[in-house]
Amino acid sequence: QVMPVESGGDSVQAGGSLRLSCDASGSTPCMGWGRQAPGKEREVVASIYPARGKSWIADSVKGRFIISYDSATDTMYLQMNDLKPEDTATYYCATNGAWIAGAWCDHYEYWGRGTMVSVSS
Repeated sequence: QVMPVESGGDSVQAGGSLRLSCDASGSTPCMGWGRQAPGKEREVVASIYPARGKSWIADSVKGRFIISYDSATDTMYLQMNDLKPEDTATYYCATNGAWIAGAWCDHYEYWGRGTMVSVSS
């Protein structure tokens, strides 16, 4: 396992969409996306356990963000729709997590360097 690498961050207007990608080669058993806005703590917004077909989405982005994983390329995606100014943050890919309480992924071993998402009103 090497440090994951994110891509896809950009500047968009409110209501727009972006798709983030992460090279998650070798990650097991689960992985996720976190974000950190200026002056705020980092929060995990989505996680996925591909081998069990399970995923989790934070309430703050539920209905707008979709996490997915392509096993053919070991790539994790975060589709972000209906973006809002409060989604502005640096988004990080996290890998080699532990699936907690059968519900979400935590205790990640690796974090990427992040990709910036800026949403203007």
